[in-house]
Amino acid sequence: MALSAAGRMKRLDLVFGEVLPDSTSDDRPWPAEAESDERDQWLRDNRPPHHDTT
Repeated sequence: MALSAAGRMKRLDLVFGEVLPDSTSDDRPWPAEAESDERDQWLRDNRPPHHDTT
């Protein structure tokens, strides 16, 4: 019995799980400015002490 490409992918996902996403960050548009600012703030708030510049 020959499986279609979609059927084959579904069967592989059932057996192995979905290892890789359908798209990567390179395929997606850049984040909105506000979202980018939130990420930058999170990084600044969670910087390890040995990375402080003061």
